[in-house]
Amino acid sequence: MRPIDALVNSLSDARVLTDPDVIDSYARDRTFLEPGKPLGVVLAASRDDVVTTMKWASEHRVPVVPRGAGTGLAGASVAGDGAIILSLARMTAIRELSPADEIAVVEPGVITADLDRAAREHGLMYAPDPSSYEISTIGGNLATNAGGLRCVKYGVTRDSALGLEVVLADGRILDTGRRTMKGVTGYDLTGLFVGSEGTLGVITAATVRLRRAPAGPPATFAAEFGSLRDAGAAVSAIMAAGCQPSLMELLDRATLKAINDMRNFGLEAGTKAMLIGQSDAADGQAMAERMERICMDNGASFVAVSSSPQETEELIGLRRMAYDAKERLGACLVEDVCVPRSALPDMITSIEESAARHGVQICTVAHAGDGNVHPVFIFDRGMAEPPAEVWAAADEVFTRALELGGTLTGEHGVGLLKQRWLAMEAGPVAAEVQRGIKAVFDPLGILNPGKAI
Repeated sequence: MRPIDALVNSLSDARVLTDPDVIDSYARDRTFLEPGKPLGVVLAASRDDVVTTMKWASEHRVPVVPRGAGTGLAGASVAGDGAIILSLARMTAIRELSPADEIAVVEPGVITADLDRAAREHGLMYAPDPSSYEISTIGGNLATNAGGLRCVKYGVTRDSALGLEVVLADGRILDTGRRTMKGVTGYDLTGLFVGSEGTLGVITAATVRLRRAPAGPPATFAAEFGSLRDAGAAVSAIMAAGCQPSLMELLDRATLKAINDMRNFGLEAGTKAMLIGQSDAADGQAMAERMERICMDNGASFVAVSSSPQETEELIGLRRMAYDAKERLGACLVEDVCVPRSALPDMITSIEESAARHGVQICTVAHAGDGNVHPVFIFDRGMAEPPAEVWAAADEVFTRALELGGTLTGEHGVGLLKQRWLAMEAGPVAAEVQRGIKAVFDPLGILNPGKAI
């Protein structure tokens, strides 16, 4: 009997898929990376299914690749040869939603936007909102410490994670954190697991913080600029003025053109960048108008403040279309360097210069309010990997981000794509410590090997 047959026989509610074509569809994420040949896919329906899978994997020393919706952009859920893919997408229960305590306990397969909608029925909201919030899962968001459009005000996923239920590599169950807003008992294991990309354990439930939803719809503005650098300067000025936007997104000309080609919104010839900002404060309309004036003072050619929720949705909808629009242009190497806000104009200028120097098409968007820049390198479909000029431009972008006091990734994670640059930031001491942490939780090295560190 094959080892996988023993796994099939021991699982109660889960399904195990072994058809090669079906496995292949689970072995990928949204990167161009090609997977290996995994053994199969476990569609876990409960924590017990995860425990059984991990005990079996430890016994047989089989690599396990945890997976959510597969919307990742760094290759963290791309499966290699001989692995078992552990899909958590069927674990979709909101186990508890407590308006009094402003928390929810959710399973990893819950769609991010569904949790937010459930919270809003009680006058609350779930703050993290990655651009893929309608299709990405809470488990995937936790695994990569996802950010999103509202993170400029409310922080990233880690800032909303209070406690976790984790199945360790040997099948033991670890509960971390708490359901209180404060707590410093022991080491912060919750924070350690968030962003670990499934390399330390498999998250099977999370206690997350909810926040009071704004009383009314947010006020939104859109500003057009003749240069990316002017738009970046406007962002710095808005943040320095203490406006506290709840959203601050920047799109370059190449991205705007891709969106306009997909859905014509009347892009002007002289528009080189667009800044979309939002305030959900009680005085949101006045704050949006203040940010409008700051944009005009920093070279904006046109600024409009939305007058209705419908106009707001249309503006935010443009931003959320950005990645799909760029995918229409070719294969995408998606990156997400993060720099101090004051360095944003310099970072944007460096990206433009690298694109011109190497003859590479780069479409850039940014969660500009917190300095998180997403340069997307476009190359021809069908290539096994990006051509040399794309890697050369990417090398320059990462090097410049670190020179400006930034980091290689703000929210997508390291996965497989950023392995080649990891040593530039981490250094030998940090690398040794991280390998030691990995060995404590996963001594056999079976959890998502080759990812994150």
